[in-house]
Amino acid sequence: MATMTDVARCAGVSVATVSHVLNGTRPVLPHTRQAVLDAVDTLGYTPNTLARSLVTARTRSIGLAVSAISNPYFTEILQGVEAAALEAGYSLLIADPHDDPRHERTVVQLLHERRVDGMIVAPSAEPHDLVRYLRRHSVPTVFLDRVIDPRVLEDTAVDRAVASKAAGGTEEAGTGFGAGTPRFDQVCAASAEPTARLVTHLAGLGHRRIGLVAGLPGLSTTSERIAGYRDGLTAAGLAHDERLIVSGHSESSGAEQATAVLLGLSDPPTALVTANNAMTIGALSALRRHGRSVPGDLALCCFDDFAWADLFSPRLTAVAQPSRELGATAVRVLLDRLAEPDRAARTVRLPCAFVHRTSCGCPEEPSGTVESATAASSTLSEKGTVS
Repeated sequence: MATMTDVARCAGVSVATVSHVLNGTRPVLPHTRQAVLDAVDTLGYTPNTLARSLVTARTRSIGLAVSAISNPYFTEILQGVEAAALEAGYSLLIADPHDDPRHERTVVQLLHERRVDGMIVAPSAEPHDLVRYLRRHSVPTVFLDRVIDPRVLEDTAVDRAVASKAAGGTEEAGTGFGAGTPRFDQVCAASAEPTARLVTHLAGLGHRRIGLVAGLPGLSTTSERIAGYRDGLTAAGLAHDERLIVSGHSESSGAEQATAVLLGLSDPPTALVTANNAMTIGALSALRRHGRSVPGDLALCCFDDFAWADLFSPRLTAVAQPSRELGATAVRVLLDRLAEPDRAARTVRLPCAFVHRTSCGCPEEPSGTVESATAASSTLSEKGTVS
């Protein structure tokens, strides 16, 4: 097996120069860099990543913890994370927390014990223990898809401050962040405005009772889409009926039960919004089981577009999230954090698109018409909390 010394001899340079080229630790003249790369190719040299990590204290690996990896939405996020990490020269370690706070804490610890340089985590509905662990061990982390309530981050900052003072430290509990306290960045798609867009679209078609199959309680995506649903009703001048909001717990089976509840109301909805792709499948199953047609008996719009949404009959009107770009953005934000640990925390919201098809009751078109579903900017904002 070729060594770095062999590469240096073949390229006619020092071992230090080879190291600088391979690790990017210092600028090297273009012709010298090419000579090193040619020598690497000629000799078939493979860097010893374990030895390099012992020297640099970096493993060039990223931990990714997301639930429901089989869900097409998270699969596309994973593809975005993997592509961006590979482009930056990082490997990926993946774990599924199953949206269970205890399991989440366990898998994140396992990833941390494998000395990943940083983590990208889609947090559960109860992330207190997760945040405490990440803060206690100063793990550079980007929260993905679901943002964490600033009060949770502040609570854990206070916990850390109290522990620091008990150990003789100087961090003050009331300041939130002391010197060396890790800042957590967050990357997500806009949720409220696109959901309101679905509601106002249905209202514009004449619907006055619009139901919502909401996600798992406690998730930011759930609360934001409920808020968007209510905003849409207000904008359309429609009354709020809390009986029309039923939780599908972000799962197909839960949505099937939730849809049955809505259909059983004395004054059931004439239109339905489902808050993620899995719940759309469950809602369609319930409607078929109850002999209801879409959009003949009930109009349907869904949050999350997916590959076969255009193949259903009728074709599904949906909000499309920029899933791959979310994953790639999370990697870029994490790499920025690794390069500059003390920079201000950022919350990045990417815009969604409204894909107009026929399940809402509109006339058939050759293909889905894509419109902006939110005015949110994809510019990386220097915000410490979600507005």
